[in-house]
Amino acid sequence: MLRIILFFFFLSVSVFSQNIDIDILRNINLNRNEQLDGFLKHVSNSAGPVAFGLPVVMFGFSYLMKDTLTRKRSLYIGASVLTAAVITNILKYSIDRTRPFDTYFYIEKMTGGGSPSFPSGHTSDAFSLATALTIVYPKWYVIVPAYAWAVTVGYSRIALGVHYPSDVFAGALIGAGSAYLCFIGQQWLQKKHIQKKKIIKN
Repeated sequence: MLRIILFFFFLSVSVFSQNIDIDILRNINLNRNEQLDGFLKHVSNSAGPVAFGLPVVMFGFSYLMKDTLTRKRSLYIGASVLTAAVITNILKYSIDRTRPFDTYFYIEKMTGGGSPSFPSGHTSDAFSLATALTIVYPKWYVIVPAYAWAVTVGYSRIALGVHYPSDVFAGALIGAGSAYLCFIGQQWLQKKHIQKKKIIKN
């Protein structure tokens, strides 16, 4: 699984040459429906608060209701989002890619974007949450809105002029990959815990 994630991550860097990247960005950014700018800003700004806030709310609810299963799920979702954020920020400051609006004067910057460009942190947050939610709640009425929101967050970062498509693509891979890796890690820890209990009983 890790090899697959790394393969697609480096594919995202190589497939999007700078020319293709800026061509796609320019077409989306300059030809966007400006009436949707307000909506896209709200969706974009929701990424962090929703991704980090939802597991906190879930944990609080589980504590009040003494719901062990929801508590475990909230911890897993929180770990997925945090893992994605750590990986994203390490890559951001290691690669240190300049934002498109700083390089190309014609790109219209319509929302905040201060840290290095690659990968997109908002997209990483959104996809880690969406993927983690669909793993613990594999129902269509969770999957569809979760990924619709995550995709819209990613699109908003391009349309609003603060990220290249490759930034967003890489952010989506990191977010989804972090959720899967944390799920595998959680399963491994549970297996070890069960084995330890068996040893103690015997």
